Amino acid sequence: MKFEFPSEPHEKEAKKFIEEFYTAASAINGDDGLARYLQNLSYAQWLDKLQRDLDIANMPPERVPSFTYFYVSEEGRIIGIINIRTTLNAFLLQEGGHIGYSIRPSERGKGYGKAMLRETSDFCRKAGIWPLLLVCSKENRASAAIIQSCGGILENETIGDQNNGLIQRYWIGKNSQN
Repeated sequence: MKFEFPSEPHEKEAKKFIEEFYTAASAINGDDGLARYLQNLSYAQWLDKLQRDLDIANMPPERVPSFTYFYVSEEGRIIGIINIRTTLNAFLLQEGGHIGYSIRPSERGKGYGKAMLRETSDFCRKAGIWPLLLVCSKENRASAAIIQSCGGILENETIGDQNNGLIQRYWIGKNSQN
């Protein structure tokens, strides 16, 4: 397994990745807008958005710099996607956090989410993006378990404005020497 920055050669596999969520009637979280772009715009436009998300000098005030990666198997199958936000604005502090991630439905329960988050946490710590805030719906027990297994400590539960429902806010590294 390895992280790869999304590019044109990933387009066909990225579409299969998102289609699997629809087929499984699974919520799509942490995809950095991929599903929305595929539905309303195009994959190429999503790639352009990812490039703009890297442009710190020209970042609009309502946005924050971020990096998005596919988690890819040796065969080139996209297993997951992860988005790392380098800073937090007011919305991300309450409802989004530093990291959003998703594992394709057929690959859940195999440890990929934990591996992705652990590796990303190590990278973030080394890059000075620390501590990390992660947020998930209270109903998403699998995500909460992944966050907790990577050292996440529940700070609080709150009602989300955009996420409709009770959300949990976890910190990794806030109260420890990690």
